[in-house]
Amino acid sequence: MNPYLLLLITFALWAVLHSLTAMRVLKEALRRWLGERAYAGFYRLLYNLLAVVSIVPLLWVLATQVSPTEMWRWSRPGLYLALAIQLLALVGLGISLLQTDVWRFIGLSQVIRYLQGAPDPDPPASFVSRGTYALVRHPLYLFSLLLIWFTPVVTLDRFLFNLLATVYFWLGSLHEERRLRAEFGDTYRQYQQSVPYLIPFVKRRGG
Repeated sequence: MNPYLLLLITFALWAVLHSLTAMRVLKEALRRWLGERAYAGFYRLLYNLLAVVSIVPLLWVLATQVSPTEMWRWSRPGLYLALAIQLLALVGLGISLLQTDVWRFIGLSQVIRYLQGAPDPDPPASFVSRGTYALVRHPLYLFSLLLIWFTPVVTLDRFLFNLLATVYFWLGSLHEERRLRAEFGDTYRQYQQSVPYLIPFVKRRGG
């Protein structure tokens, strides 16, 4: 099979599965099947585990079907700048995850609360607008994009992956904007007015 077509197929399968498991209709079905408390305790962890398992074929394709065509290659001194930006992106990702409670993000906090007998293993999240979230509204996407686009050597297959990931992150951010407006109301609308969407220091209303 054409390696670029294989990349498209594996990315599409992962994206569709990842999106389906986040859909409200599926979550409501799981809530009815598992019961409210078990759903609150285990959904987030299961969602993340499925995302990790389902991305393995895509990562395998990226690792084994390497295109001989180079789109660009960073050379010194630009290489040092690219590596510095990637390092900054990794640090930014770590800080952003810690600010949103990484254990809750993974789903472990909910499981522990469930096993401890908490009546509500997944209480409402608090709104975070400090740190990297004061820089942009979607720092996880920003730093992920910096990480993939500043790879020192970008082959044609990696370029295609970067484009697909960028579009998927953009669509994901639109979904998150709607969800957060519904969850936090005017608080999030005011946040939208004062904090840039994805590019630091460039304010843009809504999403």
